[in-house]
Amino acid sequence: MQRERSPQTEDVLRRAGWRPGRVVPTSTWEAVLSERGGFVPHDAARRFLTEFGGLVTYGWPADAITTSSAVRFDPLAAAWQEEQFARAGQEAGVPLYPVGTADEGASFLGISEEGVLYLLRDGTEPLGATVDRALDRLVAVQGAQAELWTPEVPAALSPFWRRFDAMRPGADAGRRWPAESDRVLRAGGWYPGRAIPTQTWEDALFQSGEYEIHDAARRFLAEFGAVSVPRRDSLDAASWLEFRLDPLLAFWDAEIIEGLAEQAGVDDLYPIGMRDRGNQYLAMAADGTVYAGMDSVWLLAPTPDEAVQRLTRRPGDH
Repeated sequence: MQRERSPQTEDVLRRAGWRPGRVVPTSTWEAVLSERGGFVPHDAARRFLTEFGGLVTYGWPADAITTSSAVRFDPLAAAWQEEQFARAGQEAGVPLYPVGTADEGASFLGISEEGVLYLLRDGTEPLGATVDRALDRLVAVQGAQAELWTPEVPAALSPFWRRFDAMRPGADAGRRWPAESDRVLRAGGWYPGRAIPTQTWEDALFQSGEYEIHDAARRFLAEFGAVSVPRRDSLDAASWLEFRLDPLLAFWDAEIIEGLAEQAGVDDLYPIGMRDRGNQYLAMAADGTVYAGMDSVWLLAPTPDEAVQRLTRRPGDH
């Protein structure tokens, strides 16, 4: 099929990891979004995410001051945002399925069954008659202060904190980990018996950095993948350290993960997420040991469950 997008857009997409014929499965994203809002995918969304899902255009141009409209084709950012997407769909006159974010996460991207991309923030705006035209527009506004973005408008409170405030520990809390950890995990999207497909993450990471997943990481991500606690600006100094269990956060950083593995004396570290505002990678060895680090590495916990307990424990708690 003849492409309509500009040479600049083509270059930006290639720098982000796109290649002609790129194909990643969408099963992981679909499963998580079904859990977190009942989003129902359609063919246009699947086609878009199969080709572009997981790509991040941030960093082109390299000057972060002028890169004011970074785009991340990560549909999971819309978790628990079904009400906003329902309102946007009513405004657009068509149902919209999430496919990512723009403006450094301040705006959502949705796609209609006809393949039209929309920008969602304070209103709902079509970006172009075709996907290629929409991509051209998104790329064009990255090099200057984007007219699509109004940065003085504060972002809404994360759905996590609303869920956390309403959440109660499960009836079996305290058996596997403390009741407060159970409450944090449930607010973040975990529940007993959870098992989501991991193929999307596996394929995307293998294509980007030749990561090969092992059984321990696969089991862990099937249960805890996409569970996260966001940062919260608060006077409560005892809040949790922000974390996100998503291996695609290491999309471009295979060398860093390899360096951490070398320092840890293991040869099979697989990324499972990040914490502390992206300052620490989380990675798991084949025996289930979990390490954290960026320039240097340290042992977070010897088992997956102990790692989960550490991540969901407030600083100062023992």
